[in-house]
Parts: sequence; C-alpha cells; structure tokens
Amino acid sequence: MIRDHQTFDIFLHETRRFVTERAIPRETEIERLDEVPADLVQALREGGFFGWSIPENYGGAGLSTEELVLAAFELSQSAVAIRARVGTNTGIGSEGIVVDGTEEQKQRYLPRMATGEWTGCLAVTEPDAGSEATNVQTSARRDGDDYILDGEKCYITNGPIADVFTVTARTQPGTTGAKGVSAFIVERGMPGLSTGPAYRKMGQAGSPVGAVFFNQCRVPAANLIGGVEGCGFKTVMKTLNKQRIHLAALSTGPAMRMLEMAIEHTSRRVQFGQPVASHQLVQAMIADCQTEIYAARSMIVETARKRDRGEDVVLEASMCKYFATEMCGRVADRCVQMFGGAGYIADHAAIERWYRDVRLFRLYEGTSQIHQLNIAKQVLAAHR
Repeated sequence: MIRDHQTFDIFLHETRRFVTERAIPRETEIERLDEVPADLVQALREGGFFGWSIPENYGGAGLSTEELVLAAFELSQSAVAIRARVGTNTGIGSEGIVVDGTEEQKQRYLPRMATGEWTGCLAVTEPDAGSEATNVQTSARRDGDDYILDGEKCYITNGPIADVFTVTARTQPGTTGAKGVSAFIVERGMPGLSTGPAYRKMGQAGSPVGAVFFNQCRVPAANLIGGVEGCGFKTVMKTLNKQRIHLAALSTGPAMRMLEMAIEHTSRRVQFGQPVASHQLVQAMIADCQTEIYAARSMIVETARKRDRGEDVVLEASMCKYFATEMCGRVADRCVQMFGGAGYIADHAAIERWYRDVRLFRLYEGTSQIHQLNIAKQVLAAHR
C-alpha cells in the first residue's frame, strides 16, 4: 500500500540521495571509530529516519508496511550500523508501544522516539532465553504503584546507548512459557537499571550491542504495556511479525549493494585479456545473485502488501526472514569470490566488511533453524 505515489517517489529519491551522498562516504570512518558520528546521527534525526513506522499523529511518518520495506531496501545499502542506529526506533524498539501501548504511553514515548531524541530497544533475550524466547527468567513483582524488576538481558541491539527499553519479565511466579510474561517500558535512569559495555563483535562495527541488568529496578505500574499483565509475549510476537518483514528488506539491501560492488570490480579487473565479468563462471555467480535478490524482493513486497490489507502473514513473514537472510549470506560469499584475493583484504575492498556484517542476519530475530521449524509447523497444521 503506497498512499501517494508521487510523494513517496520523492521520499525514496531523498533517501537514496542521503545514502549515496551522506552515508556511504562515512562507512570507513564508522568502522574505524566503532560508532556512528554524532553529526551523522543528527542528520538522520533531521531527515526523519527515526520515525518511519511511528504513526503520524505521534510525530512519525506513518509508513505502511510496503512503504517501509521499499525505504529499507534503500537505507540498508549503506553501512549496517547506520540503519541499526535508527532501526530499533523504526522497528522493535517502538512497535510494542505502537501496537499495544496505552494512549498515555504512546503520547509520552512515541514522539520522542520519532524525532530520535530517545533511542529505543527491545530487551527480550536472556542467557537462557534465546531461541526459547519464552524461557523468561527476569521477574517483575508488584510493589504498590510500582513493579520491581530483577534479571539480565543479553545481546541487546542499541542496549548500551538506549534511552527506552521494552522489557519482558515474568509477573506470575511459577509459570512457564509465554504464560505470565508481561512487557514493560523502562527508562534509562530508573533506579536499578544498568547497561554493560558494548560487546566486541565479528562485524557490524558502530552498532553497539550489550547486556542490560535489572537490580531491584523500580518501574511505575503505569509503564506496564497496555496496562494488562500476562500479555507481554503476545506483544513481542506482534512486534516481530512486522519486524521480520522489515528485517528481510534490511537484509536484501546489503545484497544489492554487494552485487553492485562485485559487478563494478569484475568489470574493471582484466584477466586473460578480458574483464573478469566476461568469464562465464563469474557471470553464473552474477546471475545467481541477481535472481535470488529478485526473489527475495518479490516475496517481501508481496508479504508487505498482504499485511497492509489486514491479512494474516505469520507464515509469510517467517519465510521472508528465513529466505532473505540466507540469500544475503550466499550473495556475500559469491561476491567475495568474485573479488578474488582482494575480497579478503580490508585494505583493498570493503566487501570483506560486508561479508562479516551480514552474518548476524541469520541469527537474530529467530535463527534460520527456528524459522524452518516455524514454517514447517504452520504448513503441516494447515494441511491437517
């Protein structure tokens, strides 16, 4: 669903121009500093990037799902850290409040997240709750007008710099699985909340990921998302259902960028008296990359349109995330191969950075193996 094609075309053009003129030239600097420079973050704020999927009446752009993924194809062709800097606000960091927050919660948090004044994040994963996301050990007990949270979250994107945390915690002791899990909005500065330093990682330099700790953390009862206990895991699933489509798009943009880099290299590089791109086995890799990118893009756009029509896309969202992230890994591998030895040397080409950066796509928001199980279960259930 594109609400106004002319206006949206201008929006996409401006996004593409920002990527080519402002973002891509700073990629080496981001890698060196291991952070997105403050002036570039400010440019993202001024460009409205933080509010893409936040409703217009709370200061965001209110993009439809189709508009969001088309924009994501463009933004994600720059360094992963750039889209990750805004990505939690346009996705998992704000979506729980958008879909299930009370009006008071939306009024307090969404406008600040839309402008980028506050950075949000989703804190679900724990040392013993990864693929088994329902195994929540963080506890929340009622104490008058507050809840007291105790526990630890790990591998939280933007955790070290976030101002607002959407947190899952168990409000009913003795329960297991999704039952008894609630979701809270926790602000940095609330007593008992602390964050660890950013982890050292394989890739995605400039995108801080770390642990979040709750030690007798006092959170107002008004910050229980939706004001109802026991609905936290449903809120997270609603968030991820949309975000998996978004993440699939954010995994396809890098594949597009890497293929473009490989085509430029193989068109310039001469071996055996002709450009490397003229050799048939290289052309086969180019063809495989382009075909898979087209397939992923088609799946994502169609699924986004179905979601905008109000249809159930739980199965399709999972398939998009699984296929697009695996596709991106295959494209990265082929593109390094097309660069030859230069593809392994950071001094010669940026393709090795992309190869490391995209590896994470197949792990977060459900590993490929978890999505395979989910897809199979839904297909078999539909057959029965």
